[in-house]
Order: sequence, then structure tokens, then C-alpha cells
Amino acid sequence: MAPIPGSGLAKGLAVTLRTMTKKTVTAQYPDAQPELPPRTRGVIGLFEENCTVCMLCARECPDWCIYIDSHKETVPPAAPGGRERSRNVLDRFAIDFALCMYCGICIEVCPFDALFWSPEFEYAETDIHELTHERDKLRDWMWTVPAPPALDPGAEEPKEIAAARKSAEKSAEKLAAAAQPEPTPEPGAAPEPGAEAAPGTGPGPAPQAKPTDPQGGES
Repeated sequence: MAPIPGSGLAKGLAVTLRTMTKKTVTAQYPDAQPELPPRTRGVIGLFEENCTVCMLCARECPDWCIYIDSHKETVPPAAPGGRERSRNVLDRFAIDFALCMYCGICIEVCPFDALFWSPEFEYAETDIHELTHERDKLRDWMWTVPAPPALDPGAEEPKEIAAARKSAEKSAEKLAAAAQPEPTPEPGAAPEPGAEAAPGTGPGPAPQAKPTDPQGGES
């Protein structure tokens, strides 16, 4: 059956009329902030306390947009007679977001959980050179990282949390044991088995003194 002439135009006008009668859904940004999904890839936050300057993120970055500088410091031995150790100290951690393609490889390869996705997206600049953000700015974005989702019911507790909890429980037990006062024996209580009573103490008659003669010697 041949189509009726003008049917396509009528359908198009019907769609237009239905749309005109609906309420608008345009968000008036920036007055109305968008509701972003929790896994939005906005920028990368840095938790520098966890960074060991292993350079894995910089080596695996396809765009080479991560710049890291560090130096070594000598750490004194933890115990007398121990050996000194050297550790890396982070001097600079910067990301050039003009080159970053938001692949997330740096976050995935970080073995110490120092990099996280943040949903923050308002970091536009008028100069392209200003898109290279240093560690201070990356640290500020760290506080915008959403909390991880809750575990499924019946899921196994993470090993890190279980180890930290056991360590905290042991420390609390040691402190509680050290805070308890030592038990004092009650008056008239029998001595413990195997313990010898000191002269003149405990139950029983007191030892008799030896008699002395008038010359001052013992009889």
C-alpha cells in the first residue's frame, strides 16, 4: 500500500506538538548543578601519604602527562644497633590535564591506593599552561572523592581492615592489662604454695629470742 502523501510531515508535526506541551528538562547550569553518577571520571585526586614514588603511574601513562620529582633521605635505625635505611620523598607530583585522556590506567596500576577518581569537573582555564595541576591542587580534589560503595551482605571483610582491627584489639588488650592494679593479699590469707614466709610474718607464733647471760653472751 502506497503511503499517504504528507503522512511523514503529519507525524513530525505531532512529535513537535507533544514536545511543546511537555515541561522543559534543561538544567540551568551553573545555577543548577548536575547530578553526576558516583563513578564519574572528572579529575584525579592524590593521597600523597600513600605515594612511595614507585613511578608506576608515570611509566604506564600512555600520554606521559604525569610529572614526578623526588629525592632520597636516610632514615635512622628503629632500634639501637640497626641499619640505616633510605626512602624516597615526594617533591613534585603534577598532572597535565591538557594531555590526559582520562583512561584511568594510572589509578589502576597504583599499588598503594594513592590515586582516585573525583567527580569534580569545574577546572577550566583560559591558558592551556594552567591545566598542569600540582600536588596541592590534586590533594584538594582528594576530599571530593566519594566514599566507596558498601560491601554486599555476607561479603568477606577486606584483609587490610581485618589486620588493622586485630592489631587494634591486641593493643587495647595490652593497655587494659597494664592499667589493672596488681592484687594485694588479704590480711590473714594463706601464702601461695611454695612461698616461704618471712620471719615474724604470717600466721603462727613469733620466734622466741635466745636468752642472754649477764656478761652479754648467749647462753
